[in-house]
Amino acid sequence: MTLDRPLAPDPYALLPQVAAFTLASSDVRHSEPMPAAHALAGDNVSPHLRWEGAPEGTKSYVVTCFDPDAPTPSGFWHWVVVNIPSGVTELLRDAGRENGARLPAGAFHCRNDYGKKGYSGAAPPEGDRAHRYFFVVHAVELDKLGVDDNATPAVVSFNLVFRTIGRAVLAPTYRL
Repeated sequence: MTLDRPLAPDPYALLPQVAAFTLASSDVRHSEPMPAAHALAGDNVSPHLRWEGAPEGTKSYVVTCFDPDAPTPSGFWHWVVVNIPSGVTELLRDAGRENGARLPAGAFHCRNDYGKKGYSGAAPPEGDRAHRYFFVVHAVELDKLGVDDNATPAVVSFNLVFRTIGRAVLAPTYRL
């Protein structure tokens, strides 16, 4: 059964505007259905992400995956990676492993809304309309965002509002 509610707005349209840059993937496409490999009930592996064109002054990156269409007032955070060095412009497929072994040196996972430090794939309620999964690379003006791996996605997001100088977005969809 589809939940009877309006589509959530694009959460990034509500934030201060920053420079845009390019985000691509060999696994997912913007506005297209995401393969089950990236769903919680599938292989639960994070997709490959590659970015370019970040603004001058970028000193690190934060990568997030957010579902604004989840049936909660605050959406649902599936992945948060903080302090990716500025020289890194790609995360390999399955970089979201809980142990952090596939992350670049210095980067770390924060706990997602499943309570896990790593990627937890798409999992909309069965029968609900397609949800959008916003994979976002935030170009940050600091080497380190100033949070640790116990920070919640909301705290990371709050800090990003004041330190993001560029943003790249890729939003595939998924439905059961």
